[in-house]
Amino acid sequence: MKIEKPFNHYSIKEISAFIDNHKKYSNFNTLGLYRSIIENKNLTLNEKIKLREYAHKTFQKTFNFLQLKDPNTYFEVATLGMDLTSADERQFWANIIQNQEKILKQKRIKHRNFGEYSKHNCTDKSCVYNGMMVKQGSILSERLMQFHSDESKRDKKEKSKRYKRERKHANKRF
Repeated sequence: MKIEKPFNHYSIKEISAFIDNHKKYSNFNTLGLYRSIIENKNLTLNEKIKLREYAHKTFQKTFNFLQLKDPNTYFEVATLGMDLTSADERQFWANIIQNQEKILKQKRIKHRNFGEYSKHNCTDKSCVYNGMMVKQGSILSERLMQFHSDESKRDKKEKSKRYKRERKHANKRF
């Protein structure tokens, strides 16, 4: 079976029924479900919160992985109905970054080319590269997943050059 329309066209009862029978649908998309919670104009704020909590019962692991795949959607869904100060928002984003690093370590994933980080997303609407998959670290990559524990590649290169110079000069002294 297939879901005919996007989730944001359905009511809370219909979406709940889809969640209950998600294995029967070949085109069920959990990311689309969580995005529709934010974008659905037919639902009130209380209904959106109830739907989020109901979806968490079934898809909590998938929702946690959204921190890595689509952090903006994760942030918007997680803070639905909250009044956040700018300090709270910064702290929430800092927690997301910490959790991203933990998830990558736990799953032993070496690359950081996920979801939003694997696409060219610039603010220019007329950009021909918008939405195109790009290689991590290329000129076209707009956003990079960076952590405080990352080591600078530039520092390593400078250190190796310094060691090379020192080895050359060490032989000339004697």
